[in-house]
Order: sequence, then structure tokens, then C-alpha cells
Amino acid sequence: MAAITDSGGEAKRKAAMAMLAQASTAEIVRHLEGIELPVHEDLREAENGLVMLRGRIGGDGAPFNLGEATVSRAAVRLATGETGFGYALGRDKEKARMIALCDALTQSKEFAGVVEARVLAPLSAMMLSRQNRKAAEAAATRVDFYTLVRGEG
Repeated sequence: MAAITDSGGEAKRKAAMAMLAQASTAEIVRHLEGIELPVHEDLREAENGLVMLRGRIGGDGAPFNLGEATVSRAAVRLATGETGFGYALGRDKEKARMIALCDALTQSKEFAGVVEARVLAPLSAMMLSRQNRKAAEAAATRVDFYTLVRGEG
């Protein structure tokens, strides 16, 4: 399998980051356990901070500051030079670090296929299962309203 940085790789990398951001720290760590991780260094120690959330009334009105959200971020570089970045909502520094490590690994020709098969694919299947379960739970509470027609005469 080609590294994620190949043509069309930007979309794959974006999808992988979105999936990792939705997964829990324990899920990411559990899937990484079977992989012999390469030597890597923290370029940016995991840290917590705030980001401003912006909104628009009606989707096209003037922008306004909605509020702040806590985020964690980290940056990791593999010994082979690939650099990964990780961001996660909340104060989970370990999750941001694991996301950054996965991002760097997916850019590596040596590890991209392994991470895709042993981390990203199982996480994708778990998230699809969760979405289907939530959709089924919502469908179970669905109420159908029928229009009754009154006949005169």
C-alpha cells in the first residue's frame, strides 16, 4: 500500500485524522500495541489550550464568537523524518500524542500499510458499528404521523 502522502493522500490523511479524533485514547493505544513502533521524538510536548469557536446566524450571517473550547495538541517526528500532528478536543494530552504518532506513521512508506490495516480499519469498523447502533436506536423511537382526511357527507 502506498503512503498516505501520495496523490489523493491529503483526503485520506484528513479522514484518518477525523477518525482518530473520534476514537478514545484506549482504543488507539490498544490497536497500536501490536505494532513495533519506530524511534520517534516529541517535537511539541503534548499541551492543552483553548480555541475560539465561531458561528454564523443562519449559516451566512455575520460571524460571531460563540465561545471557547479546550483542545490538546502534540507533534511527533519519526527517526526517518516524517512529522505528525495531533489535535483532540478536551484535555487528553495522551490522545493528542497518539494521534500525532499515527499521523507520522501513516506518512511513512514502511508503516502506512500496517497502521491502515491494524489501527485505522478496525477503528473505522467500530465507528460505523456505533453509528448504525445509534441510527437503529433513533429509528426505534420514530413516530409516524398520518394525515386523516375527514369526509363530509
